[in-house]
Amino acid sequence: MTLADPTRVDRVHRDVLAPKVDAASVTPPLSSAPLNEPAVVAGVTEVLSAYASGSLRPSDLLSQLKARTNATRTGGEAVLRFVPGAEEAARESDRRFVEGRARPLEGIPFGVKDIIDVAGAVVTSGSHFTGDRVAPVDAPVVAALRSAGAIPFAMTATTEFATGSPHNPRFGTVTNPYDRSRWTGGSSTGSGAALAARLMPLALGTDTGGSIRVPSCWCGTTGLKPSRELVSRQGVAPLSWTLDHIGPMARSAEDIARVLPFMAGDRGAHLAGEVAALLQAGSVQGLRIGFPVNWFIEKVDQHVLANWQAALRQFEALGCHLVPLPRIDVEPLHEAGWVILQSELASLHAARLDRAELFDPGLLHRLKNGLGYSARDYGEALQRRSEALQVFLTAMRDIDAVITPGLGGEAGHLDDLTVDIDGERQPFQTVISRNTMIFDVTGLPALMLPSGVGSTGLPTGIQIVGHPGADALCLTLGRAFQQVTDFNRMMPPEDAV
Repeated sequence: MTLADPTRVDRVHRDVLAPKVDAASVTPPLSSAPLNEPAVVAGVTEVLSAYASGSLRPSDLLSQLKARTNATRTGGEAVLRFVPGAEEAARESDRRFVEGRARPLEGIPFGVKDIIDVAGAVVTSGSHFTGDRVAPVDAPVVAALRSAGAIPFAMTATTEFATGSPHNPRFGTVTNPYDRSRWTGGSSTGSGAALAARLMPLALGTDTGGSIRVPSCWCGTTGLKPSRELVSRQGVAPLSWTLDHIGPMARSAEDIARVLPFMAGDRGAHLAGEVAALLQAGSVQGLRIGFPVNWFIEKVDQHVLANWQAALRQFEALGCHLVPLPRIDVEPLHEAGWVILQSELASLHAARLDRAELFDPGLLHRLKNGLGYSARDYGEALQRRSEALQVFLTAMRDIDAVITPGLGGEAGHLDDLTVDIDGERQPFQTVISRNTMIFDVTGLPALMLPSGVGSTGLPTGIQIVGHPGADALCLTLGRAFQQVTDFNRMMPPEDAV
């Protein structure tokens, strides 16, 4: 099959790429936050550089982050508790830098979603059912980051068992730092908000239907749902053992590229080499980028589409070739994902229905949906999962990556749980997972990163999707885009944090 020449894309495909609004009119201004405040603005790469130069100590950064968390509204909502022993770990990192024994991620503080075990910390999954459970040992992903020198210092909020409503019955709502009437997106609510508010340079999230990518999109940060099973799910409260993924959330694709190999267990060394080679090469010239012509661009606000179209043109300017994807019937594959998620949720939590009043209403609704499916429904959905992967691999056979719009609109309204799309309010359920769930079903790596702002000035996103195991390529494309744009440097108003 010959690849499409972007200069000869037919009229329908040109219509897909033609902007409906002026993307320049919704480009956000750069933040004026002073660069001498690493606790506020620095990402992983910048912090490590400051440590190496001796201009910043891990213990000082940790103190600044904790003080900012305690002083801000976002800190009170997004961070549930501090992890015991973080100060001692930071002092050890201070010593290692002085003695020349620094490990690759030495002294990087990170947040941990409250369904991931951290030894000695209370881990509740955002539920009344868990009490004040103390994790006996680190989840492997946390242990791996510790071994590389990073410091877990804060447990970040989540919806109940990673599938509840925005209004968590135990800890309350995590509002969006850009607009307190809007949501962060879930279920990695605290990680997304805390990163946007500059309370931490790195956080861990989980993603079953989009729970890393949704808050990354709505909070203007960067998050990766890795390839299926790249990162161990042990020590993490399950939602759906078939669809769950664990991944990093940060300020930039470069920061994620620096961190991901240390999260990848036995495949970490190979991934580190692949990431290093791709980032060193730098260029994305000649890569073939697929763009969707249906589903992913439907139920999408015109400003989100305009920012996506501008991003595609930016990749074209970087030397990539744009290739229209064939039409894909995503809807039945998307719905199969929800059958799997809700069926497995029900199997995990149905025994608690005698105390149903303790559940978050959103979780309870999905649990009851799960109980309504038959064994045949579940089995057929699992078969659809295999079909979905083959459909996408076939569609992507002659391309390197796919770039879709992120979520269909800016951050959703908390008062009625809706998202604005071209002036009409759409229910959360019809928008939030529409462009994300399918990549949990297929297990393909998917990177969400900011693409600008929408009609009300809130962040919008694009999603870069790769072949199985091509996480490094997704990050390379993300880094190239962020080197020529400033969207990932956008910050909420200081008085809103």
